[in-house]
Amino acid sequence: MDEKFELLKKYNLWGDSQVDFGYERVEYTGKISDYIGNRLVKVLVGQRRTGKSYLMRQIARKLIAGGVRPENTLFVNRELSAFDFLKNSTDLDALISLYVKEIKPVGKVYLFIDEIQLIEGWERTVNSYSQDYTADYEIFISGSNSKMLSGELATMLSGRYVEFVVYPLSYAEFLSVCGRPVGRDSYIEYMDTGGLPELFSLPDKQEVRHNYLESVKDSVLLKDIIQRYSVRDSRLLEDIFSFLVNNASNLVSISGIINYFKARNRKVSYEIVSAYIGYIEDAFLIHKCDRFGIGGKEVLSGAAKYYINDLSYKNFLYPGFSYGVGYKLENLVYLQLKRSGYTVYTGVTKGKEVDFIAQRRDRVIYVQVAYSLHDGQTAEREYASLESIRDNYEKVVVSLDDMTYPSNNGIRHIRAWDFHTLL
Repeated sequence: MDEKFELLKKYNLWGDSQVDFGYERVEYTGKISDYIGNRLVKVLVGQRRTGKSYLMRQIARKLIAGGVRPENTLFVNRELSAFDFLKNSTDLDALISLYVKEIKPVGKVYLFIDEIQLIEGWERTVNSYSQDYTADYEIFISGSNSKMLSGELATMLSGRYVEFVVYPLSYAEFLSVCGRPVGRDSYIEYMDTGGLPELFSLPDKQEVRHNYLESVKDSVLLKDIIQRYSVRDSRLLEDIFSFLVNNASNLVSISGIINYFKARNRKVSYEIVSAYIGYIEDAFLIHKCDRFGIGGKEVLSGAAKYYINDLSYKNFLYPGFSYGVGYKLENLVYLQLKRSGYTVYTGVTKGKEVDFIAQRRDRVIYVQVAYSLHDGQTAEREYASLESIRDNYEKVVVSLDDMTYPSNNGIRHIRAWDFHTLL
């Protein structure tokens, strides 16, 4: 029998191999399930090692539990070296045709193609199968680049795809995986670990987790940036990533980064620094949060804040640099807002900084983040920024205090471990 078909049997749910479904992320599978049963292409994007492959297998398992025959699902994971022969869309078409010839599926076929951006011209295959009304296909694809739906595919599939950004484990998921109770201690443990799913199958040793994060970082930089964009100065790329990790939650400008390297006798151009930051952002290692002038209701150019996609990079790769708990808390609050579907800016009004302006549909929330409100001066400063905003949208201060403080001029206080319940 064709060796490629034997390969498919090995990695599919209709084969004889035991399949690892991982920790079930019901929040994602629930959202994706709401869109099943039509020709919309389901697109999962996010950083490598955040669990996109597991999620697709979990979706297939739900389909099978609902009555779909296992033989009507087809998995292709381009990241596996076994599938290195899939160079382009022609190779992919041939593999799908081989599956149809050998299995002869009756009824709808569910195609799952993982890390599809590694297949040249994949857009043509996706467009063809999603629009082929002589056969019934429903397509799920994943990728590790935020720009995979830009350009040609966005034009081809305009209005015919739905995108899901997959983040590392949330605090609620961390509690479920680790069996911890809700509270300050578990939240700090989450903050001091991170949310990459594979971290929790490793021994709780600094060296082991450091080595794992080093391999993840190197894999993303090499496969999703250096090879994709033909980056010439890989050392500079990694140094910029290190700088952004160690300055997360701070206002950063490209000129400031240039001056940082200049002080270390390294000459870099504005164009290169800007491009490398864009590449790191596209690979989901960091997220840019633009400044928004609340009074003028406009995005401000210049400095912005950057947040790490997972605090494990800080905790295990660069732990020696000074980095306050308040900055880590701010990073987690940002990620929870994004995970909950909000568009997020950092704000400025009347000379005062507002940590976050979060908007989702008609809801707007202003959020200030503080390590503790126990000190009167700190509390006054954090509330003052929100009090200076004259509209009537929600205003919240998030902190690590054990107690919940009463509302102050309509501004609510919420403990960090309860923040997700507000959203």
